[in-house]
Amino acid sequence: MEAPASSYTGSEATRSMVEKQIIERWGQAELESYDPFQTTRTFHGWLKLGFRVKKGEKALKSITYIESKDEKGNVIKKIKRPCFLFHYKQVEQVK
Repeated sequence: MEAPASSYTGSEATRSMVEKQIIERWGQAELESYDPFQTTRTFHGWLKLGFRVKKGEKALKSITYIESKDEKGNVIKKIKRPCFLFHYKQVEQVK
């Protein structure tokens, strides 16, 4: 897929979480084509590329952390937020 990379930051924990869900839904063979920078994106990430989520598809669940910083730019806390992703097999190009 020729598209800009997603906002995935390289977390092994979130990658592992999504990999387990891919294996459960589509099997071990599909895991070989998994690229967190290209093949999984948020709902709005796919829309920006001209794709929409197919009706009835359920999101892959992941997490992300939002950093809260002070005036000097130092991280004072990290807030855990859910992140819902869709695999390329769950989307179709908008015509």
